[in-house]
Amino acid sequence: MSATISLGMKKHHPVLLKKIISIISPQNGGTYVDCTFGQGGYSSKILTFPNTKVYGFDRDPKVSKKAFVLKKKYEKRFFFKNKKFSQINKNDLNNEAVDAFIFDLGLSSNQISDAKSGISFNSKGKLNMQMGINDFSANEVINYLEKKDLEKIFYHFGEEKFGRIIANKIEIERNKKKLLTEDLVKIIESVKKFKKGKHKATKIFQSIRMFVNKEVSELLFGLINSFKIVKPGGKIIVVTFHSIEDKIVKYFFKNFSENNKYSRYLPEIKNEKKLFILKNKKPIYPSLDEIKKYPSSRSAKLRYAEKNIDDDLFKDEFLEKFKYLTKVEDISKKL
Repeated sequence: MSATISLGMKKHHPVLLKKIISIISPQNGGTYVDCTFGQGGYSSKILTFPNTKVYGFDRDPKVSKKAFVLKKKYEKRFFFKNKKFSQINKNDLNNEAVDAFIFDLGLSSNQISDAKSGISFNSKGKLNMQMGINDFSANEVINYLEKKDLEKIFYHFGEEKFGRIIANKIEIERNKKKLLTEDLVKIIESVKKFKKGKHKATKIFQSIRMFVNKEVSELLFGLINSFKIVKPGGKIIVVTFHSIEDKIVKYFFKNFSENNKYSRYLPEIKNEKKLFILKNKKPIYPSLDEIKKYPSSRSAKLRYAEKNIDDDLFKDEFLEKFKYLTKVEDISKKL
């Protein structure tokens, strides 16, 4: 989960950058956390404003070179760690008051262009899809998990209606040989041969990538921890690219800002106890001009909220809501 890029796009583009800058107002200074550093688009722009400080995080060790360049330019104002954003804590930020957390859940250029990562369905060779700091790869998922488990992964993380047929064909073909990336693509294309529109392998590859990188729990705990750390009045900004992650973010902001009680296990709580103040109830989309210049941004949705109070009673309710997805991630314990 990192900054936004599409196949064939050579130049990095941080999606909705102008809007994010207008939301966080770095011209007033402040401390910001770039949770998905990627190519450094957001961090670089924020640091052009005096009296700003940025803490960058990314699970992909390959982005460290870009971070090092930025560190040389802004030695006292930029800090980077190769770390999952779900694990960020106050010590990582020197216990500083944070004005905003920024999450861009798209894929970075180096992840897509790296043939060894196997994230793109144009890749060749051994299945991988690891985005950094992983316990297993797509190779183990496709070649060793039971058919019924693959069906669950394809259904819940890819919303793929052909998932059962594809899983069945995977089981047949892997009995002949260990499957490579190109083999998986061929299987998917053979099942969805009459399907038009975006690439036939998109949903299956998304589901495997989400499973390999545990993207659901990563997002859940990333949001929980960012709320704990950001100061009251500070903002949490998330750019999503598909319906599953957007559903999580939407629930997080809306449910804990509008409802009188944010846990069915607790007595009713007055409105002044709202965790968030929503400035925009609807998602913000890229402009037509941005989409024209950068087609990969067309599926982006930006949601943000302002922290109202410090409280952690919401955590159990939030995790329970999406337990059906984290249970699918638990299938990885079989590997």
